[in-house]
Amino acid sequence: MSKVKVMNYTISLDGYGAGPDQSQETPMGKGAENLHKWMFSTRRMSKMLGKEEWTEGVDNDFVEKAFDNLGAWIMGRNMFGPIRGDWPNDEWKGWWGPNPPYHVPVFVLTHYEREPVTMEGGTTFYFVTQGIEVALEEARKAANGKDIRIGGGASTVRQFLKAGYIDELHIAVSPLFLGSGENLFQDIDMVSLGYRTVERIEGELATHILITKD
Repeated sequence: MSKVKVMNYTISLDGYGAGPDQSQETPMGKGAENLHKWMFSTRRMSKMLGKEEWTEGVDNDFVEKAFDNLGAWIMGRNMFGPIRGDWPNDEWKGWWGPNPPYHVPVFVLTHYEREPVTMEGGTTFYFVTQGIEVALEEARKAANGKDIRIGGGASTVRQFLKAGYIDELHIAVSPLFLGSGENLFQDIDMVSLGYRTVERIEGELATHILITKD
């Protein structure tokens, strides 16, 4: 059965999924350079980035598992790029170059209309202006029975959590403080929403927390 999942979402020890002042030069915000160090050191990510050295183990297992049975993505506009407001042109096509790592339809939440962007490897970005319900409906159609993965930023994940749409949540906790930025659990009562911690697993560079909804 198709599930809506958050996988490999990384937060700091103080709960931030990104630092302040995100930009094209600092896409994860100031002070967050090492937030995803655990992920970028794994075999899966290193090979994607063309690196010749990597680590095996628990962290890599989580990165690999996050792509299993995946039929569609939904992400916020901030995850797609640093541009704010109306699209000035069609030049920006994401952070990832001509062949993004998704290889499935990706639905980008935005307030501004834009034509779909087709990339190499099976990735097409669709821009949804009608909110999370419409994005989820379109993603379910595209996924064709496979799982739907919710990407960042924190605001996007919070919207889906508050609506009760997320079935499983995998949080990777990196051992650093950010102090400010986008806090994943701001204004969210996870207990009242029916979420519970299922398992905690220690990786090489991060602690992995698995959460499900009752």
